Amino acid sequence: MTQSLTIRRPDDLHLHFRDGATMRAVVPWSARQFARAIVMPNLAPPVTTSALAAAYCERIRAAVPAGVTFAPLMTAYLTDSTDADDLVAGFADGVLTAAKLYPAGATTNSASGVTDIASIEPVLERMAAIGMPLCVHGEVTSADIDIFDREAVFIDRILAPLVERLPELKVIFEHVTTSQAVDFVKSAGANVAATVTPQHLHINRNAMLVGGIRPHMYCLPVAKRETHRLALRQAATSGSAKFFLGTDSAPHHRNAKESDCGCAGIFNAPYALESYLQVFEDEGALDRFEGFASEHGARFYGLALNAGSVTLEKAPVAVPAEVDGGEAAIVPFHAGETLSWRLVPSPADA
Repeated sequence: MTQSLTIRRPDDLHLHFRDGATMRAVVPWSARQFARAIVMPNLAPPVTTSALAAAYCERIRAAVPAGVTFAPLMTAYLTDSTDADDLVAGFADGVLTAAKLYPAGATTNSASGVTDIASIEPVLERMAAIGMPLCVHGEVTSADIDIFDREAVFIDRILAPLVERLPELKVIFEHVTTSQAVDFVKSAGANVAATVTPQHLHINRNAMLVGGIRPHMYCLPVAKRETHRLALRQAATSGSAKFFLGTDSAPHHRNAKESDCGCAGIFNAPYALESYLQVFEDEGALDRFEGFASEHGARFYGLALNAGSVTLEKAPVAVPAEVDGGEAAIVPFHAGETLSWRLVPSPADA
């Protein structure tokens, strides 16, 4: 039985930090595990320009613990009036790594998102021409579409036509949750890939709804039926370079989650690698974990592979009921559980 696993230092290719005291509290959790992270721009107000992204990047860097090497990779929040010239300049200067498509109203702080994909077609054409990746929150927001069907309908109505129109556009289908999404990514061209979260590999919709409403299992897109979870596990552990690690870790304070309108988001950053690795062990795919965590995503984004390594050992780790969230406590994913893998602290953490 494998007792330890050492892999190239990984990247988190879909991550939320928020801002202010919350950001300063949560950045160290990711920095201790990952060399880089694609940072989401849905602040309030959102990060819509390269100048705002540069300023946000500096705030994140200031929160990284001394002696730890961690690079935030910034994204711009697309709106109906996004300035394509600013995106192009930000990408050329290395300020921006990607741009993020939020359909208006789809998730946290997405009210300023895109109302009609046609309104940003010129922007997407410019991005395709320069090789700038597009990160996509893949859900429609029409009131007549059931929340459990929004991802599948988005593929049919928005994503498939977009990829057909602009096959050269590099697209990351974020936090896929359905077998339809898995099938779409597999069948699409080389310029389409997907991130997979730890929660969608571990839970189905029963986790939210059976035995009472469990707000800390609520995220968007919501967890789906068991058949979809199994499809995601197969895809993530298959060795396909089209699927890679993106936690979608989304910190919300306990009082905001446990409210009459609880926020969507699961904070999985504290034990992300341990959570993922349990899935790969269960699926008999430990030999494929390094590709998923450290190689597939970097290559898709055109990034150099990281130097250095991290080691996980077969040892129990108890996940606390809550962690410091700056302004208030946050309940982490797997709270109160014991995971069977433990990240070995680096010298900087010791």
